[in-house]
Amino acid sequence: MARSFAIFLAVALSILGGMHYYFWVRLVRDPGLADPWRKLATAAIVLLAIAFPVAMFTFRRSPAASSGILPAIGFGWLGAAFLLLVALVFLDLGRLAVKVSELVAGWFRGGPSAPPDPARRVFVAQAVAGAALTAATVTSAFAVRRAGGPAETPEVPVRMEKLPRALDGYTIAQISDLHVGPTIREKEVRRVVEQTNGLRPDLVAITGDLMDGGVRELGPILESLKDLRARHGVVFITGNHEYYSGVGEWLPWLRKLGVRVLENERMTIGDAGGSFELAGVNDVMHDMDLGKALAGRDPEKALVLLAHQPRGIEDAVRAGVDLQLSGHTHGGQIVPFNLLVGFAQPYVRGLHRHVEGERAGHIYVSRGTGYWGPPMRLGAPPEIAKIVLTSAPGIG
Repeated sequence: MARSFAIFLAVALSILGGMHYYFWVRLVRDPGLADPWRKLATAAIVLLAIAFPVAMFTFRRSPAASSGILPAIGFGWLGAAFLLLVALVFLDLGRLAVKVSELVAGWFRGGPSAPPDPARRVFVAQAVAGAALTAATVTSAFAVRRAGGPAETPEVPVRMEKLPRALDGYTIAQISDLHVGPTIREKEVRRVVEQTNGLRPDLVAITGDLMDGGVRELGPILESLKDLRARHGVVFITGNHEYYSGVGEWLPWLRKLGVRVLENERMTIGDAGGSFELAGVNDVMHDMDLGKALAGRDPEKALVLLAHQPRGIEDAVRAGVDLQLSGHTHGGQIVPFNLLVGFAQPYVRGLHRHVEGERAGHIYVSRGTGYWGPPMRLGAPPEIAKIVLTSAPGIG
């Protein structure tokens, strides 16, 4: 375990260091910055390179003491650095395309290549650096503003053939990936509670990654969860981050707030006049047991599954799940990171119909209500989805 962590840390720091060296080359060396700007820019890049690991280390050692400016700088720079990297790589690819086209044109002309022009090279490097910094700054500012604003509340109708007519129009408000921690605090939690209550749901489902830290530090911040209001209460399943944050203390604490925790188990929603089954499983990487959760279920009843990660939808549909509610992906959080998420998960965001052989079901993947790491969202606004179950034909 210790060796694996050491390898992971070495790889992560190597990537971080390599990225910042690339920044130094493109923003300091190639543009030919003169002293004292060269020294100041170099020092700034070095400090920013260590800002994120220092913020992470400080938070893990003392979450209560690290909330505020330090994590905002560390995590914020991580997001800005990603956008700066994308901008620089995009511009470098453009430069490469121009250079290749010039070489090809020269080859067709058959004449000698023009000698390199040092002044032109510096001018182009300065133009690239300026354009990349401008693009990264503007998009970062927009992304920070988007992450800090109210969540969107999309209404998502899903048809379920086995849903009783008596429950047609049943609503589930899905909160996912709030990630209360170093930069998401009590103000944001209260806003989420108010927005969720404003949807007037029949049930509130929290599909994991609620917190990043222990009960002692974050318990008081999450106290307002007790103010969530729904006819059939609030249910919760674990995500992967609960297991990093002391899941053994968090689950009893949530139960004391009146939250129903589903640990590979199932409950019935409704009454004799009409009901469906709601199952919840632990995170797929931490003791998920779909068989245990569905053991003894009535196959004639509609079945909704809460599962933090989208992967596993294949087994869920084969087992008779009509609708799976998931999160984990954050919808990619910052474009174009969503393209990478798509390699790890079958679905990144939104409602999808999934077919396995003769069986079919739906999965809805939330973009997430908060964020992890950078306090930014670009192309993937935060959301609290209002899932509307319907037995009406032609929907879903």
